[in-house]
Amino acid sequence: MRRELRAVHALVHRDLLRLSSQRTHTALMLVQPVLYLFILGGGLAALIPDSALGVGYQAYLFPGMLMMTVQTPAVMVGIRLITDRQSGYLRELLMAPVRRSTLLLGSCAGGTVVAAVQGAVLLSLAGAVGLPYDPVLLALLLAGMLLASFAITALSLALAVGLGRPEVFQLLLGLVMMPLLFLSGGFFPLHALPGWAQALAAVNPLAYGVDLLRRSIELQVPGHGAAAGIEWFGLQPPLPLEAGVLLATGALALLWAAHRFGRPE
Repeated sequence: MRRELRAVHALVHRDLLRLSSQRTHTALMLVQPVLYLFILGGGLAALIPDSALGVGYQAYLFPGMLMMTVQTPAVMVGIRLITDRQSGYLRELLMAPVRRSTLLLGSCAGGTVVAAVQGAVLLSLAGAVGLPYDPVLLALLLAGMLLASFAITALSLALAVGLGRPEVFQLLLGLVMMPLLFLSGGFFPLHALPGWAQALAAVNPLAYGVDLLRRSIELQVPGHGAAAGIEWFGLQPPLPLEAGVLLATGALALLWAAHRFGRPE
């Protein structure tokens, strides 16, 4: 067990070293959500009344931008798995005296931590949208980002483990990730969508992540009761249940990826 844990720690440490050595790349990945938050959010805030959303548009948009921030590094883990296989680096990793599932777990853990760290950088701008730097609130938001990062990273690995070319993976991401982001409730309330789109949002892990972050803000900050997000048969699921959905989604995806990854190549 100690050897397996050391392998996971080494892979997480590798991802953190890569993050610290690619500061320009990390900063560029933060540009898009910041632009959305302050330019798109600032422009639409003058057009959308607070009564329509329950809060100002920038405050409403903030959880969606947190989700966008963690989404990009989380899905990059899948691309890295494919490129590691092509370059031969993965074959060298497989020579380590640990289980294949441990290597996959280490990649998932590293991607989750890196995504949450980048989300924490954007979280530092909470005051700019009128949110207090309350330690409990920040802890809840960070925990929500960790859960969402884990679910997205595991799904990315489950998709990438059966693919051999990064171009195919990137094409699939282009077709899937942006619609999932728009169906997450990060840009507009889910109840404004047609019925079929609301049904898709109910199985969208990003929607649960955004709703978890938004309801965490509502829980700690009076007067920030935003429009309802995910609903099951007209009722909002409890906050712990939404967190459980994200955790179960990530765990099932990781188990599936480990099953596929355990096959000899």
